[in-house]
Amino acid sequence: MTTKERNWKPATQLVHAGTLRSQFGETSEALYLTQGYIYDSAEAAEARFKGEEPGFIYSRYANPTVDMFEKRMCALEGAEDARATASGMAAVTAAILCSLKAGDHIVAARALFGSCRWVVETLAPRYGIACTLVDGREIANWEKAVQPNTRLFFLESPTNPTLEVVDIAAVAGLANSVGARLVVDNVFATPLQQKPLELGAHIVVYSATKHIDGQGRCLGGVVLSDKEWIDKNLHDYFRHTGPSLSPFNAWTLLKGLETLPVRVRQQTENAGRVADFLAGRADISRVIYPGRADHPQADIVKRQMGGGSTLICLDLKGGKKSAFAFQNALEIIQISNNLGDAKSLITHPETTTHKNLTAEARAELGIGSGTLRISVGLEDTDDLIADIDSALERAA
Repeated sequence: MTTKERNWKPATQLVHAGTLRSQFGETSEALYLTQGYIYDSAEAAEARFKGEEPGFIYSRYANPTVDMFEKRMCALEGAEDARATASGMAAVTAAILCSLKAGDHIVAARALFGSCRWVVETLAPRYGIACTLVDGREIANWEKAVQPNTRLFFLESPTNPTLEVVDIAAVAGLANSVGARLVVDNVFATPLQQKPLELGAHIVVYSATKHIDGQGRCLGGVVLSDKEWIDKNLHDYFRHTGPSLSPFNAWTLLKGLETLPVRVRQQTENAGRVADFLAGRADISRVIYPGRADHPQADIVKRQMGGGSTLICLDLKGGKKSAFAFQNALEIIQISNNLGDAKSLITHPETTTHKNLTAEARAELGIGSGTLRISVGLEDTDDLIADIDSALERAA
């Protein structure tokens, strides 16, 4: 990343940073659908494989279109290096497993997306990597869980689906004090609303499927960190296990990045208005939104986030029956487990994203039978509020 790119504001970085142009001088980024690359000579091939000559070798681990996406994400995140992956879960799994071995220990916040929790709680122990889950809201819980072999901390903030917020700077400080690294899943905040690396985190992961694409078109993920960590830990893992992002998906995500600030700003504004409307309803027992003063960790939100969120969590009185009736009565907001989309989406975590957790684990996280998660899109807010109001009346 050039000094000029580093000094650009986010909206400019997301349109121009990392651009590579071919000899044709194309306006839009080129799409390089190729597996391999041609060398001028056998000596040139040898030099490239030795790392003595710059260039691409094989698209499983390096491709010009994917490289542009990685560089643009680095410019936005303030990271030295990145590796783009086929999905958000590929990014999470790679970030966690690439630097651990049998006998190591992970401390993770218990409030995680279901698949993330499966990786740390079920998959890692199969390879001899122990895990302790904690209530991430209090730093004392993290401190109590540390063991001599703790090598990694993992959290998401805000969390899925109850939008808990974890003090990233405090956890990062603890990680530094015990010689561990902190991985933050920043998908709910987006890189525009929260900068984990600036708060002390060592590694940031995204499901680019969500806000970065933001239009329901493709899967993708990315891991960002300092160059030394990626060269030492992630590069060989990534090269040999092959969770690579396709060039076409990378091109699609580059197009998504161009409009990310406009979309996130409008979706956040819409979500704030919808959350305020929901908070005034007698048929709703709880509304959680990071942009409201009544958020349980409002002080941390103010300290580490640059805005609210595009997500809202609520509890509907009447449990699963009312939650299902409400979802089925909606006309604009669509039922889907995706999020961060231009279209407003709603899901019932108990029966979808977190269905594989035990009832006790869901209760610990505050996920009840009436809990719903709304991802607010780009529709007119008055229309969204009217849709919710009508659906609540019909569900009642």
